Amino acid sequence: MKKENPLISIIVPVYNAEKYIRECLVSIITQTYKNLEIICVNDNSSDASQTILDEFKKKDSRICVIKQQKQGGVSLARNKALQIATGEYIMFLDSDDWIDKETCKEVLDIALAEEIDVVMWGYVREFGDVSKPKSFILEEKNIYGVKECQEKLHRRFVGLLNEELAHPELADVLCPVWGKLYRSTFIKNNHIQFEDLKKIGTYEDGLFNLYVFQYIKSAVYLNRHYYHYRKQKRGSITSHYNPCLAQQWQQLYNIMENYIIREKLDIQYRQALNNRISLGILGLGINITGSSNTIWEQIGTIKHIINEKLYRDSVKTLTLKYFPFHWKIFYGCAKYNFSIGIYILLLFIKKYIGR
Repeated sequence: MKKENPLISIIVPVYNAEKYIRECLVSIITQTYKNLEIICVNDNSSDASQTILDEFKKKDSRICVIKQQKQGGVSLARNKALQIATGEYIMFLDSDDWIDKETCKEVLDIALAEEIDVVMWGYVREFGDVSKPKSFILEEKNIYGVKECQEKLHRRFVGLLNEELAHPELADVLCPVWGKLYRSTFIKNNHIQFEDLKKIGTYEDGLFNLYVFQYIKSAVYLNRHYYHYRKQKRGSITSHYNPCLAQQWQQLYNIMENYIIREKLDIQYRQALNNRISLGILGLGINITGSSNTIWEQIGTIKHIINEKLYRDSVKTLTLKYFPFHWKIFYGCAKYNFSIGIYILLLFIKKYIGR
């Protein structure tokens, strides 16, 4: 029997967010749907975040504040909140973003009316005074049944296949956990948690969704923009060199490979992972060009990566025919070990990435 007024647990990890947390919390407590449990995890912030959280907690009894004594990162903060969340549904919100006031009501109405396990929606990229809506699917509403959840969604969190490669820039557009409403039973019954971000460097949201979507029976994507993603304050891969990125992504690929083996997933998942590894050359290359090394040292590092067995074997299986022309050139250079060509193309790509 469906509950008419189910509780939604909204999880907000907080770290040094004093500039933005007020707007975030106001957008939650003013939701037109009122049956909310708001769990804020302060990940040992060194600014005034805790003071602001305490202030809001005094005003609204729905807010629960957890103070971490040691910084563990966003993944561990979310895991801490999941341990105490009691809602029939779960949402995630980053402390520097916000949502429209009708968000909870409208997405929950759809989840209840059509018995949907996961509701997904688009977002608005906020660049200060400029707002740019971001959509991924043209239809107003896309509903996915059991088979489609596996073939079109679950597998996609591993990597792209076939015609999907025509838009490699959209590889991970569905991976954020924000912009989604989850039926909590799938998370709790299967003890699903976030992987430690410090180990994998990125894509902790994608792995979480990979684990969740293995079990769900239905999902819907709404071409609406309830979530506001504060873009201008976030660092990008083009501006921060990470010397550990290659090792972290190796760990990510190992986790995915072990998952595919453990769950006995079919060959499409293996090819999807190979495609992800191949596409990863772009991210690694952009990261390398952000280092302080000389041009020839950077080219040498790129050459070393594309000659590693992991990337060499994956690129061999990458089908170029679906790519747009400029990506065919880039990954053609990778296939034929043309590191100078890759480097030149990376310089052009860096000028336009994130726009």
